[in-house]
Amino acid sequence: MLAEGSSHRGADRSSQATVILADWVITSADNLPHQHWGVRVVDGHIDDVGSHTQLKQKYSQDEVVDGTGKVLLAGFVNAHVHLYGVLAHGIPVTNPPDGFWSFLNDYWWPKVEDALDHQMIEAAADWACVEMLSSGTTTFYDILEAPKAVVDSLAVEAEVAHRRGMRSVLSFEATQRAGPQIAAAALEENVRHIVASAADPNQLVTGMMCYHTAFTCSADYITDAVGLAADHGVLCHAHCNEGVHEAEWCVENIGVRTLEYYEQLGIASSQFLASQCVQLSDREIDIIGQTGIRVTHMPLANCEVGGGIAPISELLDLGVTVGLGSDGYINDFFAVMRGAFLVHKARLQDPGVMPAATVLRLATEGGANALGLEKVGRLQPGWKADLQLVDADFATPITEHNLFEQLVLWRNHTHVTDVMVNGHWKVRRGEVLGVDKAEMTQRLHVQAKRLWANA
Repeated sequence: MLAEGSSHRGADRSSQATVILADWVITSADNLPHQHWGVRVVDGHIDDVGSHTQLKQKYSQDEVVDGTGKVLLAGFVNAHVHLYGVLAHGIPVTNPPDGFWSFLNDYWWPKVEDALDHQMIEAAADWACVEMLSSGTTTFYDILEAPKAVVDSLAVEAEVAHRRGMRSVLSFEATQRAGPQIAAAALEENVRHIVASAADPNQLVTGMMCYHTAFTCSADYITDAVGLAADHGVLCHAHCNEGVHEAEWCVENIGVRTLEYYEQLGIASSQFLASQCVQLSDREIDIIGQTGIRVTHMPLANCEVGGGIAPISELLDLGVTVGLGSDGYINDFFAVMRGAFLVHKARLQDPGVMPAATVLRLATEGGANALGLEKVGRLQPGWKADLQLVDADFATPITEHNLFEQLVLWRNHTHVTDVMVNGHWKVRRGEVLGVDKAEMTQRLHVQAKRLWANA
């Protein structure tokens, strides 16, 4: 990796270049912020990083974006989202679920996922992409389960992701709960998208294999999914121990807990991405640490479904790769970061755990690493130009030692003014470019009412 301030392409001005100057630049959560710094963007990458004076002298002919009064940092990576989840916001619920199994079996499956069609998927994906861009998210991993709309459902989402210019990884959550035909079609849908996205020269939208859980998929089905992932050179994702139900089911039906089962199947490895991981035994924590399983953490959604609080601090102590996700619940990533910053302090009764710099790393480079993305999540030469400008008008003075905490605790989506993905501006002066908000809202309302009527 090149040092901060060094140039990736030297002073080449043959390509269109933009210099962005800000009051503060956070190159990564592992380094202290730099005051009066900026970056140079060329061909979708960070080309150079340095002080205002250095950049102005070296690149006097470049376009200059004035970020006075703002913090410049990498865009957020939402490493676990269900784009369709927005359709359930405010859905009428006559019999509220009384536990995690009830949440899935009596509410989420029949009233939401089983009712989805392509029109609903498209409207929800478009809204969620714009919502994420508005709050500084430039990359996301989506998990779609729509048993009655399997075929080409990922193509619908891919079209939206391309339209909005977001870096994304898409997957269909394959499961056997809806019968063998849908189970087979779900694996095929993942493969179809993985192959199609691999042929895209821009590689902005890619794919991942995915199955649901141990309690909705047989051993053969799980190993088939993992094998297909290996065949196509992608990760395989599954929800894991989101509540107490899955591990208890595994003990009752298999004789061991979930991750012990996966270890027996031979699928526990660095090519496996386990989301949630809320209810883990000490042995399961050890398995994750020893095998290199990647983990994504949804602090707010885990609270909403009553699943518990994942032992993320313990996993980080073992060197586990961890990313942060919204689960499609609250997509403002500042809120998600605040949740991660606060809940673990309460769980462990220790105000020193999960410091703001750690949380910011999970929200950027940590999420990219969890998804297997390279050169995403930092503002350093050679890395992808995925970035955001955030209003720096805090109540108290900014210092290099308090900026991480200021951002995590006292910013939200309304403070994001500009967002760039892959070197292209997607948000300018607080407005998402190319979006008719009224039309998009109306379209989403129509589809939400259709879903609610089915429910």
